[in-house]
Amino acid sequence: MTDKHTISIAVLTGNQDDVEAVNSSLRDAGHAAHCHWVETPGKFADILRRETIELIILHVDAYADKVRQVIKQKDGFIPEVPVVAVAKKADEKAILNAMKDGACDMVSAEQKARLQAVVNRELRAFRVERALNNTLISASEYRRQLHDYMQNSSTAIANVQEGIVTEANNAWLKLFQAKDKTEVTGLPLMDYFLEESHAAVKGAIVATAKGKWQKDEILNAKSRIGDGDAASLELAFQLTDSEDGPQVQIRIEPPARAPEEPTKLVHEALKRDPTTLFFHRAQFLDRITKRLKRKPKSGLHALVYIKPDDFSEVQQSVGILDTEEVLAQFSEEVRKRMHPRDVAGRFEGTVIMALLERGKERDAEVWGKQLVEHMQKHEFTIGKQKVKLTCTVGVVGVSGVYSSLEELVSAAAEAHKQAKDGGGNAAAIRDSTDVDTRLRNHDEIWVKRIKAAMVENRFRLAQLPIAGLRSDSTKMYDMLVRMMDEQGNAILPSEFLPAAERNNLMKTIDRWIITASMEFSQEHAADKVFIRLSRQSMQDGSLAEWIKTEFEKQEFDPASLVVQIPEQEAAKYIKETKVKAEQFRNLGVEFALEHYGVDKNRFQILDILEPNYIKIDGELMHSLMTDTELQGAVKQLAQAAEQRKIETIAERVENANAMAVLFQLGVHFMQGHYVHEPEVVLQEPASVVQTTLEAIGSK
Repeated sequence: MTDKHTISIAVLTGNQDDVEAVNSSLRDAGHAAHCHWVETPGKFADILRRETIELIILHVDAYADKVRQVIKQKDGFIPEVPVVAVAKKADEKAILNAMKDGACDMVSAEQKARLQAVVNRELRAFRVERALNNTLISASEYRRQLHDYMQNSSTAIANVQEGIVTEANNAWLKLFQAKDKTEVTGLPLMDYFLEESHAAVKGAIVATAKGKWQKDEILNAKSRIGDGDAASLELAFQLTDSEDGPQVQIRIEPPARAPEEPTKLVHEALKRDPTTLFFHRAQFLDRITKRLKRKPKSGLHALVYIKPDDFSEVQQSVGILDTEEVLAQFSEEVRKRMHPRDVAGRFEGTVIMALLERGKERDAEVWGKQLVEHMQKHEFTIGKQKVKLTCTVGVVGVSGVYSSLEELVSAAAEAHKQAKDGGGNAAAIRDSTDVDTRLRNHDEIWVKRIKAAMVENRFRLAQLPIAGLRSDSTKMYDMLVRMMDEQGNAILPSEFLPAAERNNLMKTIDRWIITASMEFSQEHAADKVFIRLSRQSMQDGSLAEWIKTEFEKQEFDPASLVVQIPEQEAAKYIKETKVKAEQFRNLGVEFALEHYGVDKNRFQILDILEPNYIKIDGELMHSLMTDTELQGAVKQLAQAAEQRKIETIAERVENANAMAVLFQLGVHFMQGHYVHEPEVVLQEPASVVQTTLEAIGSK
């Protein structure tokens, strides 16, 4: 023992000199011993009742009772207190017999040092055990109090272990209309939730058990309560301890809905079309006019024109009275695939228009294609009749090319017409000679602004952290670029990069990003920095040699750099991409495919290009939370990548539901606003400015 304490000891002996010897030995060892002399077994019982004894020393040669009898007597009062036997001579056999009878040890009377050591050992063990018992008692009391609180809480609470409900309070029983706990405990938690929410709930439970669930994060899940309609519930998760080991506690707060005035409800209802529940045409146009006046925090707006194909045939099939029901179901499928920031309206007849907020115009096109593919497979139910209905989608990105809302809407309608003229059941982006003329005029302005920004060092680097779903041990960042205007305001890539791509300026911008990213990596000790290359840079035969020179100049570790290109670009130019990827590998640079889709099994490209990472298309994230078929496709992709030792990253993760589903599906990493919004981190030094000036001068 390192700290010396006052010891309360019962010394069992008929000889008072033995008591003095014990007292002297312990004081020599630094203990303030208080010895209670016990001459007879009758006095022993009195001492045990009155005093708090920590140790019993039995002189077997000078006491009436044997070891076994002493042990039996003290166990009736304080069973945890150790007994040390002392004999004139203690050989191995005597020690063994004493310990068999219940003593902790036996010591020879002449072995003073050994007695001190045995007393120290037994006191330490006794006090540790006593502290542990007190802790267990406190923990038991704490669990009892938690149990009482749980049972009396108005919040529905259940404990889950390995997917099985082990405990539920009365509020939980009431919420799910159970008569008693026998209808709840011992049954799978998933029985309470619709299949579309299973992946999210399972993922949240696993993430909580592994300590990866964010505190105070809420998961939205759908449950069918009783015989009623599906209800949307908000679930909170936390790890808790129980006698049976760690469990996940799920809490469902009762919905707090503030009563709305009848007048307000009526006004809101009047703004929406009763069939589609989207805004009326006038309300929709008013809202998108206001939206278009403020730019998104990142990305761009896109206007989509959605119209069911051959709706007159549906009318002939179901009858004129039920066509509105078909349109209502069609609209609900559109609504399920919209993001929270999107807004839609019934424009005319069966036409639905929506203003989307996406990263790029391509993302809006992908959204349209996914909607088309979904509708092609979906069946609408009208009574006992099943109806199939396809649709065609026109897409146009919002940019300075269109000077008015009238032109923008007309462009979306024209994009729909182009897709319809091609046979329908498709999605298309606006493409015409008129637009090309507008683009040329538009680009003339942007090219001047981009070159001026290069000369005046008005480019900035922004970083988007990539978070681990399994581990946080790797520091990874997706590197983005911002251009500052003359007043110091940031211009988003969606505004200036398309013009740069159309006017052969991307090679210069890409090299600026690479150099700046290398400096960022060294300054922030990043393990990996992801930089995306344009089509122009992928065709640049001098890029690999230039990168090698920059590595040597900055003494940079090539393994920290990851080059990424879109999967569609890689598939379209597969031979060129393979050559480039091999050049990067020879330099020690890693390779990634971004915007990777799952609409078909495209694993062959993984075997050809052998990327280190694939980034799952961010446009899938919103539908992924409820689309079980899509979840299966992503899981299959994650497994295929795992088999090939490729790590997976989910793009544009915006909420806890998406994170939970991804966790369940086996994805490794995620990026997006749920992790962190893009942050401008670096103003580049003169060395980078010189690179851009030389590039401009060479044109």
